[in-house]
Amino acid sequence: MSLRTMRLAALGPEGTVSHAIASRLADEVVLLPTIAAVFAHVAAGGGDGVVPIENSEAGGVGAVLDALMRHPLFITAEVYVPVRHHLASFVGREAITELHAHPQAHEQCSRLADALGVPVIHTPSNAASARAVRPDGTAAAITTLAAAERAGVPVLESDVQDAAGNTTRFVVISRQRYAGEDAVKCSVLIDPRTDRVGLLAEMLAVFARRSINLTRIESRPARRGMGRYVFFVDGHASPAWEGALAELDGLAAVQWFGCYPRLEVGEWR
Repeated sequence: MSLRTMRLAALGPEGTVSHAIASRLADEVVLLPTIAAVFAHVAAGGGDGVVPIENSEAGGVGAVLDALMRHPLFITAEVYVPVRHHLASFVGREAITELHAHPQAHEQCSRLADALGVPVIHTPSNAASARAVRPDGTAAAITTLAAAERAGVPVLESDVQDAAGNTTRFVVISRQRYAGEDAVKCSVLIDPRTDRVGLLAEMLAVFARRSINLTRIESRPARRGMGRYVFFVDGHASPAWEGALAELDGLAAVQWFGCYPRLEVGEWR
C-alpha cells in the first residue's frame, strides 16, 4: 500500500533516514531535534509523525518505546526500510582517531566499530554524525549516504552494517486511530500492575485462544522499580482483537495503539 499525506514530523536534521522516509510519505516535513520532540509535536496537535520503532539487528528503539508509554497516541501505518550504513571521513581508515555514530547505527555496525578500535562518540542522528567530521580533523562517522553527501564528507567504505539484510521498521504516529479496512497488524501495550505466578502465561493465552498470530513481544522497564516491566505486543490484524482487548483489560492495564496497514516507499538507495 502507498499513502501520501500532507505533513509529517520526523527526526532531523536533513539527511537522517527518518527525514528520507517522511519525504516519501508527505508533501511537507517538519524536522525536530529529538524523538521526544516528535512525539510532543504530534500529541500537541501539530500533525502526524514518523519514527523508527525497531531494527532487525539492534532491536527496539528505546526512546520511541518510552515515548509511546507516555503519550496516548495511535499507530496508523508501518514501513519496512532496508538501511545501509557507510564509513565517512576526510582521512584514511588507518588515520581515524575517533568515530561518531548514533547509538542504533553503532549497534548495527558493531563489527566495524570494534575493528577500528577508536573511541565511539554517540550522536543524536546519522546527520549529526556526518556533521561532526571536519576536513581538518581525524574523525570518522558511521552515517547514511545522504547525510555524508550533505555534509560533504567522503565515503571511505560502503555497506558497513553487520548484516546485509539490515532493516528498520518505522511507524506513523497520530492522535487519530486508523479507520481503514486494509490493516495488516495491530499493536498494544500491556502493563501488569500486579506480580503473580502465571500472569504472563495468562496474558499470552488470551491471544492463543483466539488464534491471533503474535509477531513481536518486547519488554520495557515500567519505571516502577527493578523487576517491573511492560510488554509491547504486535500481531496480525484480526476481528478477534476486540475480544482479546476486553479480556486483557481484566488482567492488566492496556494501552491500545490500533490496527494499521503497511506502506511501501519504493526503491531505496
